[in-house]
Amino acid sequence: MFRIPGVPGKDLCDKNLGFSRRDILRVGGGSMMGLTLNNILRAQSASAATAPTGAGRAGWGKAKHVLMIYLQGGPSHLDLWDPKENVPDNVRSAFKTIPTKVPGKHFTEILPKLAQVNDKFTMINSMSYTPNGLFNHTAAIYQIMTGYTTDKVSPSGQLEPPNAKDFPNFGSNIVRLKPLKEPMLPFVQLPRPLQESNVVGKGGGAGFLGKAYDPYTLFPDGDDLDMGKMDRIKIDDLQMRPDLFSVRLERRAKLRDAIDHQMPAIEAATKDLSLDSYYSQALNLISSGRARDAFALDREPVSMRDRYGRNTFGQSCLLARRLLEAGTRVVEVIWPKVANSDNHSWDHHVGLTTRMKTQSGPMLDQGLSALFADLDSSGLLDETMVVVLGEFGRSPEKGVSTSGNGNSADGRDHWPYCYTAVVGGAGIKRGYIHGKSDATGSAPAEDAVHPTELLATMYHAVGIDPETIVYNHLNQPRELVKAKPVTKLFA
Repeated sequence: MFRIPGVPGKDLCDKNLGFSRRDILRVGGGSMMGLTLNNILRAQSASAATAPTGAGRAGWGKAKHVLMIYLQGGPSHLDLWDPKENVPDNVRSAFKTIPTKVPGKHFTEILPKLAQVNDKFTMINSMSYTPNGLFNHTAAIYQIMTGYTTDKVSPSGQLEPPNAKDFPNFGSNIVRLKPLKEPMLPFVQLPRPLQESNVVGKGGGAGFLGKAYDPYTLFPDGDDLDMGKMDRIKIDDLQMRPDLFSVRLERRAKLRDAIDHQMPAIEAATKDLSLDSYYSQALNLISSGRARDAFALDREPVSMRDRYGRNTFGQSCLLARRLLEAGTRVVEVIWPKVANSDNHSWDHHVGLTTRMKTQSGPMLDQGLSALFADLDSSGLLDETMVVVLGEFGRSPEKGVSTSGNGNSADGRDHWPYCYTAVVGGAGIKRGYIHGKSDATGSAPAEDAVHPTELLATMYHAVGIDPETIVYNHLNQPRELVKAKPVTKLFA
């Protein structure tokens, strides 16, 4: 079935994208490969030009890649990397403090490996924002992923499911404005979706940009507590069927060309869109095996896999490194446990001491320390901006309620007013401490950084003006994010 397009870009919010992939060409037999990668690649290359207003400022355009390690659930800054001494018992961490490679800086005892590599990154101890609505996970996740808050907060603290009106995830914006030139997946998200209760994927997709800019999601089957799930990853849509050889792919490409030549109306409508080029890119992505090979964790030495940790988080960090090496622009590693849950989660309303010491803490320490050391030794850290944070921190006082949740004497509630983020690579200062929390970790004492400012810094690092205009579902102009980059973070 073929259809000639009508109004240019009528179902897209960005006028620069011209005709939609639905309006361009509808081929009934176009799913012979089971993919629409050519459509995705075409749409992703139709990016708006951005004025280099940040050129010349520290850090501008230093990052070829962005890697976000997202600790959904809200880890306690006081029990990880911003412990406090000389405070009341109900504030002080149960963990002892240990020195780090940065003179005068201490972590808690559950991060011994990260304490030996913190000279490779910057700590921001003054992340802070006033919540919009309730202190719920999904609203906070949506903010850091998109740069915008939402007013769709119900009394239960949940939001509406993802929809086409949502603001885009930062990764979708980046790959649209900085499309890849080689046959590789531009944006990958793993090993599970963003989630609070039954709200799944909010803030994780392309929203009003359209599904062409959605991430490639690698969510292996298995429960969140199944630590071997990364050994069962499936990449079927990047795998040629056994009976589909390259020569057959080429024949199909020629058949498509023959059909195009017999349809002058379609050629006229698409002459400026280089469809043959996009089809070739999709074909190359599959036939070259570049993306498929990047997912082959079993090709890593046993010692390297052990170094990252034989668990979902550790192996996801290792896979992220392989994807970056292969050319992926943006990778999001999402903590492999639903935000508001118990075992292995960061949502420590109860049982904080045991759970952090035996579950979440060791996984983070081993996987993240191995990642920074590995990226640094390979030189990849020089061109990759790494961002590590959760949606908020935890309350300084134990056993109190700040969000309506019940908390035990060994639990901390949600706390967006002050928490910690880790950033490194792509010109970010090494061994630097930005900002400072007050005596109890309750509020920034200096240099507060809003999550949207960190997001603006990420755009700046890849050479995109944070105030670049995009058009929403109503064709209204909106900035990528309404914030300025924190250029003090760059050397």
